[in-house]
Amino acid sequence: MPPVSRLREAVHYRRSLASRVTLLTTIAVGLAVAVVAGAAYYTVQRTSQSTLDSSLRSRAYAAAQFDAYQTLDPRDIPSIVSGASDVRIVLIDLRINTSFFFPDKRVRPGTSELAVALGKSRFSKRTMTVGGERYRVITVPGASRGTALMLAQSMEQTDQLLSRLRTVTFSLGAVGILLAALAGWGVARNGLRPVRRLTTSVEEIARTERLDPIEVEGKDEIARLSAAFNELLGSLSASRDRQRQLVADAGHELRTPLTSLRTNLELLSQSERESGPTLSPQSRRELLDDVSGQIGELTTLIGDLVELARDEEAGSVVHTVELSGIVETALTRVRRRATGPDGTDFDVHLEPWWLTGDATSLERAFTNLLDNAVKWSPDGGTVTVRLAQGSLVVDDEGPGIAEEDRPHVFDRFYRSKESRALPGSGLGLSIVHAVAERHGGTVSADRAPSGGARLTFQVPGSQQDPTPADDAAVFPSS
Repeated sequence: MPPVSRLREAVHYRRSLASRVTLLTTIAVGLAVAVVAGAAYYTVQRTSQSTLDSSLRSRAYAAAQFDAYQTLDPRDIPSIVSGASDVRIVLIDLRINTSFFFPDKRVRPGTSELAVALGKSRFSKRTMTVGGERYRVITVPGASRGTALMLAQSMEQTDQLLSRLRTVTFSLGAVGILLAALAGWGVARNGLRPVRRLTTSVEEIARTERLDPIEVEGKDEIARLSAAFNELLGSLSASRDRQRQLVADAGHELRTPLTSLRTNLELLSQSERESGPTLSPQSRRELLDDVSGQIGELTTLIGDLVELARDEEAGSVVHTVELSGIVETALTRVRRRATGPDGTDFDVHLEPWWLTGDATSLERAFTNLLDNAVKWSPDGGTVTVRLAQGSLVVDDEGPGIAEEDRPHVFDRFYRSKESRALPGSGLGLSIVHAVAERHGGTVSADRAPSGGARLTFQVPGSQQDPTPADDAAVFPSS
């Protein structure tokens, strides 16, 4: 950027908003005054000149009808008449190649006047300057061929009028611009007072970190801005409350497995000492299995916490995906964990359903749904999985979800009384809810016909494969 442009930009942005409003107001008024003054001056000038031309022309035509001027002599006209008149008269007679000048010869005919006497022009008009004084000259043909009458009137009065008009216009314009600048400054100061109050309130919020709402006055744009800022403060306050609740809940959830893990590790450590308790191989194996399970539980809990605690969700690549294939992948993973002589059976019926989304987050949500069903199903029970029209329904044969718990099963860390004795962090279904919302869908809990829980995951899409896009889009991950 050239130095001049950088300087101009720096000056522009260093100027306050009030000064910019004042400057713009002053410029606008100045331009308006200049246009009005110029139009007024031009109108007065043209009107004065047109009136003078019309008067001279009518007098010239009336006088030119008589041939008596051929016998006139300047000596026949008293000197008092020449002193009292500001009109100069020139009689042109090309027949005798002479002219009559009254009262003197300062105003002399030119080419345009001679053209009128020769009959080449009907009349002529022009402005000439003689001895520093301007004259308006009108020439008309005479009564005889080869003659013409030339009248020249001083424009001193017209020039004085225009001079006074310029002075008055300039003075009034300057006063008007000054008053406009003062009025603009006053309007800017008063008009920006709500902005200054809003700025002070925002600075106070930034300094104290108290997210108290700002007082809203009126119904103008500043009031709308204040209301919008209050909505922003409400969102920030709710987000901060959620973060605090997340930290508190996470601390509570982490405390139990960490305490149990530390106790087991201390017991194992003491058993290694000579003075410590002796553990049987079976007890030692049970303690190690318990430690391994607690570490796995902590790993899952920390991973869920990291996902839920992100201030900014990471972007993930989305494509057109087929839902039944993602469900099959999740089923394969869950089946491996549900193997055994009394393992859970799966009754599956899937119909194709296409949508644009993130396959990874969808697979994780379906895995959480299926894991939840397996956890609550009895040994040898059956989990029913149905996918039709973009609606994935998962039924288990467990005790079901109490009616008072259904509105809260998708909340973070929520666990019913029955589930507190089972492993889990209370975050799995909240992740399912977040994934459903991110894909424009819904998730709900109800009672299955078998008496167990029914969880329904619904997302928009189509039964046919749409034309895939050439480029992948960016979509928030769960």
